Amino acid sequence: MLYKSDSFEVAFIKDNIAEFKFCADGSVNKLSQQTLQDCALALKELATNSDIKGMVFTSDKDHFIIGADIFEFLPTFTKPQEELVAWIKNATDVFDAIEDLPFPTLSAVNGMALGGGCEWALATDYRVASSNAKIGLPEVKLGIMPGFGGTVRLPRLIGADNAMTWITTGKENRAADALKVGAFDAVVSADKLLESSIATLEQAIAGKLDWQAKRQVKLQPLKMNRVEQGMSFAMAEGMVMGQTKGHYPAPVMAVKTIKAAANCERAEAMAIENANFAKLAATSEAAAQTGIFLADQYIKGKAKKQAKHSELEIKQAAVLGAGIMGGGIAYQSAYKGTPIIMKDINQDALGLGMGEASKLLGKKVQRGHMAMDKMVATLGKIKPTLNDADLQSADIVVEAVVENPKVKQAVLAGLEKDLPAGTILTSNTSTIRIDELASALEKPENFCGMHFFNPVPKMPLVEIIRGEKTSEATINAVVDYALKLGKSPIVVNDCPGFFVNRVLFPYFAGFSKLVVEGADFTKVDKVMENVFGWPMGPAYLLDVVGIDTAYHCTGVMADGFPERMARQDKDPVTVFANEKRFGQKNGAGFYQYAPDRRGRLKKAKDATATELLSAITDAPKDFDKQEIIDRCMIPMINEVLLCLQEGIVASPQEADMALIYGIGFPPFRGGAFRYLDQTGLANFVATADKYAHLGAIYQVSDETRKWAEEGRVFYKVEG
Repeated sequence: MLYKSDSFEVAFIKDNIAEFKFCADGSVNKLSQQTLQDCALALKELATNSDIKGMVFTSDKDHFIIGADIFEFLPTFTKPQEELVAWIKNATDVFDAIEDLPFPTLSAVNGMALGGGCEWALATDYRVASSNAKIGLPEVKLGIMPGFGGTVRLPRLIGADNAMTWITTGKENRAADALKVGAFDAVVSADKLLESSIATLEQAIAGKLDWQAKRQVKLQPLKMNRVEQGMSFAMAEGMVMGQTKGHYPAPVMAVKTIKAAANCERAEAMAIENANFAKLAATSEAAAQTGIFLADQYIKGKAKKQAKHSELEIKQAAVLGAGIMGGGIAYQSAYKGTPIIMKDINQDALGLGMGEASKLLGKKVQRGHMAMDKMVATLGKIKPTLNDADLQSADIVVEAVVENPKVKQAVLAGLEKDLPAGTILTSNTSTIRIDELASALEKPENFCGMHFFNPVPKMPLVEIIRGEKTSEATINAVVDYALKLGKSPIVVNDCPGFFVNRVLFPYFAGFSKLVVEGADFTKVDKVMENVFGWPMGPAYLLDVVGIDTAYHCTGVMADGFPERMARQDKDPVTVFANEKRFGQKNGAGFYQYAPDRRGRLKKAKDATATELLSAITDAPKDFDKQEIIDRCMIPMINEVLLCLQEGIVASPQEADMALIYGIGFPPFRGGAFRYLDQTGLANFVATADKYAHLGAIYQVSDETRKWAEEGRVFYKVEG
């Protein structure tokens, strides 16, 4: 043994070739601060060992290195700038030490090499990968950029344009694609990885491969002339600004860093990266996006614990009600490996549901992500039927019929009577109280809500709603099934609209009141998209949800919360619903819609919409951008706070992830509670008080006021 620490060990593997094997406790290898300190000491000692003629870096896990230890980021990012720069330089010195070893080095990349793991591989002279490997720099998703030399080495290895695409998108790259651009030197089958890696090092040691020349490329300026640089960086900056709308500083900073270091040798280039990384680490966006990662780990960890306690193995699922939603659920279940029965009373609906599943799978085949035989096998896991008796084999049934409480109650009661006693029933209702539906059942303990979001394959959230009589065994089993579907389940308690829709409709109400007072809804959309950061403004979102659906849900919410959410006499949604302008589904709502060349619905202004609204709106009025944001967001955030206070949602982490995964709350803001921490709860209360005269949805609760006085912070950063 040449060296040993808690996370790696070094020993000769063949002749004078040393193997530096990452073997930390746990399921993956991460670069914690302690690991990097240990690596620094080891590399210093190994560099002086004259017996070593070459070194291969390996992993004893399914993946190479998945990156830095993100749980250490937030407390580190609160340090003063000088300390941050010193901290990141200490880290990059380790990677420089790898690159400066007096013998050829090689990374044998199996599985994932992401973030710091990718940068570790970039620091070695050669990179040999298994065919299933993936490599990438996903740091921009955390509001930062590569900080261990990625902005310096990657452009010099694969070219500036390729590197900027990798870094600004944060995408994982398959081994074959990485090989094409030069990030990998060879790709082999997993069983040949170590053998091929050693053979490559032997050639380098023998002088058959010029490892010094390979290394030198990374130490020198980029091989681009000034004209090429000007064109490349200008195009990259324009594309990034267009995609981020200025909300995400990390990809912009990454491009600027590569540009600033283009004509520098390693030491100067690394200093630029160090300084710019430290600037990003101190931003609110880094705190928010890193916070999202940690919150996501929290909800996944909680869900896995619940799933482990499930006493029911779900081998066969069923969905009742075909069509687009039923087809989406059936596709997701079959694609992830759980056979599913799709039941309807109408053959045409079954055809629509199977067509939806077939279309989704067909796209995967077209893109080369699935073989045709696998598509056929996946479709074979979906059994369309008109026969109730076929449901007898189901362990879980997801009811997805029309959003009408009486219809749902009748359907669920009929199902319960005919199904085996242990079958779990769930309802894919979006607003109707679970306790109301459960009142028709003899065994409400076997029933809960399972609210999918449309489109099912793309939306990660599933709200699992616990009724008053729902058993923990039922919740655990449904959480387990949701995880098997590849979803992020969040358990909430029952109320009208549950969590996501309950907090969404006050947002719509705030928007509607603005329109009635004379605001231009197109301007409101632009402000909420371009300034606040929503993917869609409220008018556009209402059209996508469906005006008819929104009108129905508004009635449910009004019955449930008459003081705050009663229907307004003057309401744009009511106007359009009465005119049967249902939004995207029939081509006209706030906007009009027509397919573009790709068949995607494109919105355009519609004079008829403005004319119809004129009957209920005041004279046109130009509202300040901040007032538009405040008047839309205060009602939503008030309701989010109430949901936490009433125990509808259990934690800020679950609330924020539900908002991000369910309705696209801007990730750079981190969710409602992260947003409150950054603006200050006392400041929020003061702003809400300015609008308290507008109605109950703007009035903060006594508990919120108390929290503000106490200086409540929802996410505490502990150093």
